[in-house]
Amino acid sequence: MSAPLDGVVVADFSRVLAGPLATMTLADLGARVIKIERPGSGDDTRAWGPPYAESGMTTYFESANRGKESIALDLTADADRERAHAIIARSDIVIENFRPGLFERLGFGWDSLSDLHPRLVYVSVSGFGLDEGASLPGYDFVAQAVGGLMHITGEADGEAMKAGVALVDVLTGKDAVIGILAALRRREATGRGSRIDVNLLSSLQAALVNQVSAHLGAGAEPVRLGNRHPSIAPYEVLRCADGPVAVACGNDAQFARLADELGRPELAADPRFLHNPDRVARREDLVAELERALATGTAAAWADRLNLVGVAAGEVNSIGDGIALAERLGLDPLLETLGADGRRSRQIRSPLSWTPRLPVSVAAPPRLGEHDSRVRDWLDGTD
Repeated sequence: MSAPLDGVVVADFSRVLAGPLATMTLADLGARVIKIERPGSGDDTRAWGPPYAESGMTTYFESANRGKESIALDLTADADRERAHAIIARSDIVIENFRPGLFERLGFGWDSLSDLHPRLVYVSVSGFGLDEGASLPGYDFVAQAVGGLMHITGEADGEAMKAGVALVDVLTGKDAVIGILAALRRREATGRGSRIDVNLLSSLQAALVNQVSAHLGAGAEPVRLGNRHPSIAPYEVLRCADGPVAVACGNDAQFARLADELGRPELAADPRFLHNPDRVARREDLVAELERALATGTAAAWADRLNLVGVAAGEVNSIGDGIALAERLGLDPLLETLGADGRRSRQIRSPLSWTPRLPVSVAAPPRLGEHDSRVRDWLDGTD
């Protein structure tokens, strides 16, 4: 089975996380991704360490750049700009996340490129869009703050907190891939490329789903609830004899099974907890009853017992524990990439599983300018 994007070429002018994650996803799907980087320094994340991998590169850079070729070009120099244009001329997709307006001033604007290359899919990634927000620097942390995610994250009586990973960058990268794949499909039908603009703030707001809907549809202002769900109970972390267990009951039948397994079947018939809105309204009473029962056993034992009866539950794992769980479940979460110099890098593989099995890109994240000669030979027609 050939990869879905076999033969597709991507000119990747992006850096940091949202854009590089999008292009790594395209590489995982079979595209040839040529990463154009600044001479001397390259992608900002090459300096975002520690920690460092065995290769000496930062693990941050490695997380979003496997399967790519790196060429170092100074876009302020005429000769290197010409090489960049030559790469674009042979590409299906261009993706960039320069400060809005700068890529255009360097001679790579959509209007001029689309005239020259009408089948080109052109993707711009920004923090706050290309209009009034164009002058605002765009980093995930700030987007989480101003977009409302931090406002609803953290303990109820604590300060606002960011997510434990650059979640908005990740969401924006995935939105970019969705747009790119749709644009490639549209190009098949029309023969024309498209311009796609994605930004951190819009991706975040779309990802707030039920929380933003509560604000828009009911005039509610969601607040921080720690690990609790605003509309479901129990759907939170509960204390056991040795630590916490996460329990999620999405309907009354699941709650009845939970109560029965805890040896408290009468809770499911208690008027205070009969239906989900009742349980949400009397959450403190509910938690007290459940934790009295859970205190008789360990989190691991309760998680096993509850899952067996169809109640979603799990220990609060470390990242390593989570990977080990995925391996036990047969999800094959890891892959090992290999560089031309023999360096190896263990990474989380693409979350997509294909039948028949899809060929997986195993090229290690590139060193800065590692593929200068290969890309130049390709441009010269000697590759």
